[in-house]
Amino acid sequence: MSNAFGTGRPSDVPPPAPERIGPVQLGLDTFGDVTERPDGSLRSDAQSIRDVIDQAVLADEVGIDFIGVGEHHREDFVVSAPEVVLAAIAARTSRIRMGSAVTVLSSDDPVRVYERFATVDALSDGRAEVILGRGSFTESFPLFGYDLSDYEVLFEEKLQLWNALRAGDPVTWSGTKRASLTDQDVFPKLEHGPIPTWIGVGGSPQSVIRAASYGLPLFLAIIGGQPAQFAPFSRLYRQALDQLEIPQQPIAMHSPGFVAETDEEAAERYWPYHKAVTDRLGRERGWPPLDTAQYQAGLSAGGSLYVGSPETVARKIARNMRILGVSRFDMRYATGRLPHEDMMRSIELYGTRVAPRVRELLAEPVPVP
Repeated sequence: MSNAFGTGRPSDVPPPAPERIGPVQLGLDTFGDVTERPDGSLRSDAQSIRDVIDQAVLADEVGIDFIGVGEHHREDFVVSAPEVVLAAIAARTSRIRMGSAVTVLSSDDPVRVYERFATVDALSDGRAEVILGRGSFTESFPLFGYDLSDYEVLFEEKLQLWNALRAGDPVTWSGTKRASLTDQDVFPKLEHGPIPTWIGVGGSPQSVIRAASYGLPLFLAIIGGQPAQFAPFSRLYRQALDQLEIPQQPIAMHSPGFVAETDEEAAERYWPYHKAVTDRLGRERGWPPLDTAQYQAGLSAGGSLYVGSPETVARKIARNMRILGVSRFDMRYATGRLPHEDMMRSIELYGTRVAPRVRELLAEPVPVP
């Protein structure tokens, strides 16, 4: 079945996949985009932040497993302090897990990151987790006084310190970019054990190996191209853990998406907002404007956009979870100025129809090609 953009329903027959570790989970995440009102005018930053809270509350109500909130420091995104937003979400929800998407550790202080997330963990009664990454934007480096030439060493050293801190025990550590610590205690103390931590990876084998070397779960950020191209990263991660004699860990993936009643409605509604965001980033990074052929490729069975009816989106998620051997899929449901009302409907459909259908599909035997 095709829609106006020429997409077809995904095939159910994936190629061989790495082993999936852990239970199937379906999550959501947002960068906290500044959104528009029905009349096209922009909402205030403050209202957009309050809308993120309402979106998370709905996600909790419809049974979604996780809500992630991104960190940015630029005018098109309103969330610069995700832990504060997560604390508000914790106070209004009862079961959904919550975390960053991602925490830009290179330009932050691991001790402060621990303190903030330990606080969120307390407020949420053990539902907090952290996704650490280097981020796809670099505005936080000059903002907080860091040199981009130290990009690699900042992340490596701060990841070492975070890994020592996350259990909440006293820490002794030394590096070149931060003051050393000697038997330093950190607070508040955790009730539920170490804070679950993922390493976000955009497309670097070195980052995959790094995640494995720390024994931390891998989070694949797939925002373009074909998800199947990331399967070698899953296999590399599994092989690295085996070689290091570290127990196998879960793998998750994150991609943009939007759910509506029909494929055609979803594709047509999502298009102008997705194009505006892509073209803006393209002007900053030297990409050409997005055209309909590229959009069609993203919507296709092999593309990285999860845009369509509940059945289409569910089949595509299940197929790519099998291909990559991942146990969790998070859909980035916010895209540019896409109105709050559209996002709320997409969240509702994702939780009530997409997530149950994905679990059904993954419980079925893998079809023989």
